[in-house]
Order: sequence, then structure tokens, then C-alpha cells
Amino acid sequence: MNLILSNLTSTSMVFLIRQMLLYAVPLMVVALAGVFAERSGIINLALEGIMIFGAFIGVQVVRAIQTAGWFDAAYSSGNWVALQGFALLVMFIAALCGALFSLLLAFAAINLRADQTVAGTALNLMAPALVLFFIRIIAKQSVLQLVKGDSAGWFMLKKSMFGYSRTQTPGFFFNTFINQVYPATYFCILIFIIMSVILYKTRFGLRLRSCGENPQASNSLGINVIHMRYIGTTISGALAGMGGFVYAMTTTNCSANGDVAGFGFLALAVMIFGNWKPLNIAGAALLFGLFKCVAAGYTSLYVLNSAGQQFYFLKELGISANFYRLFPYLITLIVLSFTSKTNHAPKAEGIPYDKGSR
Repeated sequence: MNLILSNLTSTSMVFLIRQMLLYAVPLMVVALAGVFAERSGIINLALEGIMIFGAFIGVQVVRAIQTAGWFDAAYSSGNWVALQGFALLVMFIAALCGALFSLLLAFAAINLRADQTVAGTALNLMAPALVLFFIRIIAKQSVLQLVKGDSAGWFMLKKSMFGYSRTQTPGFFFNTFINQVYPATYFCILIFIIMSVILYKTRFGLRLRSCGENPQASNSLGINVIHMRYIGTTISGALAGMGGFVYAMTTTNCSANGDVAGFGFLALAVMIFGNWKPLNIAGAALLFGLFKCVAAGYTSLYVLNSAGQQFYFLKELGISANFYRLFPYLITLIVLSFTSKTNHAPKAEGIPYDKGSR
């Protein structure tokens, strides 16, 4: 059989691209969150914990809106704009709570001058315990789920919203980037672009980055290093909190269980692999998103053989499903082992700021 990539059908390509974006976009946003903190001089190892906290807050707010009946009113009237507005509102609330949670790291690292690695690890341990504690109180079980319906039903775009019937088949572009897609994905991409421009093309971004390179020189120019580090860590927490909820909404059916499948640590790997630069981070996130997509849906991927028959090549290899689940993390370790020595982290990251030192 002549199995080559060009044999992939349109259906498989649509599936790959859709799923890749679902996994890659939260990684992009959370990796950029790490960049904001580290460019200001604070190592934010707490991205995993902040994502967990943001996912929990987001799901709980969605449940509250459902209980109030707002979703039902918008859905029954066909007001899809209102439903997306609710999604954006929840994303904002998750970002706000993530920012507040990150203040614990900022206070420990800046005011108490604690070891930033230890502080971040402590938050990673505290977040799932705290979230599971509240879930037990709220839901009387270990998973917090929607009151009714599913995430796709409330927040996903459908071809019927654009006048297509069930029997009509849209074109490749529409089917890939509009049909069965979460608008929150594109909103996150927009946020990623805006925050990247702010970090690298504005006066504020230059000042923030200078605090992570040479805080003493920044202070001599009148920049309040402590203030800028607080801002950098808070923005980092906001992006990570938002990324946590988007992950929960798009990949776990808007549920929270004190776990985000290691996406916070994967985001750190993407940040390092991307050398703390937005364009590189976007490319690395898409790469890891592809691996994660293959791990999650390898049984659905097929190519056409010379006779035009579907051949599920990954499934037919007979490799254990656990290997495919392990694959993205294995690739992460391999990539970091080859690239970490050539990457250039901010020079002052992780070093407590002492105004009197030179």
C-alpha cells in the first residue's frame, strides 16, 4: 500500500486541524502567560495551578448562569450572540480570578523574596486540593459538571446557524474553521496577538522586559521594578486563568476535576522551546497541539490505499494506547533536552530584586 500524507482525506484533515487548534490555542495563551512573568523577572511555575483554578471558577460561573436561566432564554430565542457573550464574560471572570490567585506568587517572590521555584510548586499543590475541596462542597462529588446540556451545545458554532441544512455539506474552509468550532478559540488567538504586540512593541513592554534583564539599570532610569514585576505576574495569572477555562470548555466538556492534564507544564515547555518569543511559541504550540491531537484521536485517523479503501494506519500498528497518550510528553522531554542549552532566558529571572545591589 502506498500510504502517504497526500492520501489523507478532507474529513481527516478537517479533524486534524480542528483538534490541533483546540489543544494548541490554550497552550499558546498559557505559554505567553509564562513569558510575561519571566520577562519581568519572576519564574511562574504555578501555571498549572492557575489553570486548574481558572477552569474551576469558569465552570462554576457557567453553572451559576445556567441556574439563573439565562442560557435557556438565549438558546430558545436563537440568540447565539448572547451565548458567545456569556462565554466571553466567563473567560473574563476566569482571567480575573487567575490574576488574583497569581498575587500569592507575586507576594511570596517579591515581598517575601522566597524561592520562586518553591513558591510556584506550592501553588501547584495547593490549587488542585483547594479546587477539589470546593467541588466536594458544591457538587458532592469529585467532578464539577454543567447543570444540563454540554459545552458544544452552548458555545460551539454549528452550520445550521449560517443557514445550512443537515444534508448540506459546506466547503473545506467553512467546515474546518467555522463549523463545529468554538469562537473562544479565535478570541484567544486575538488576545495572544494583542498581548504579544504590547510586550514587544510598546514602551510598557520594553520597561517590563528590562526588569527581567537588568533590574538595577531599570531602577536607575526611574522604572519601579517591584511595580512592574507585580504587573507582569498579574498579567501572567490572568492569561493562565483564561487559558484554564478555555481548555475546560473546549476539551473536557466544561468540567473541572482539579486537573488540566499537565497543560501548564506543557506550556512551560512550549515557552522554553519557543525561546520566550511569541512567533516561536505559536509554532511550538501548534506542533505540540498536533501531537496531542494524534494521541487523543489516533483511532479516527485514516488514509486511502490504492483501492480507495480507508486504512486506519495508526490503529493498525497495534501499539498500546498508553504510548500515544505518552507521546506528547515524551516529545516534550526530547525537544527540551536538545534545545534548552541554546535558549536564552531573561538574565534576572528567578533572582529576588535588591535595590541596593549592583
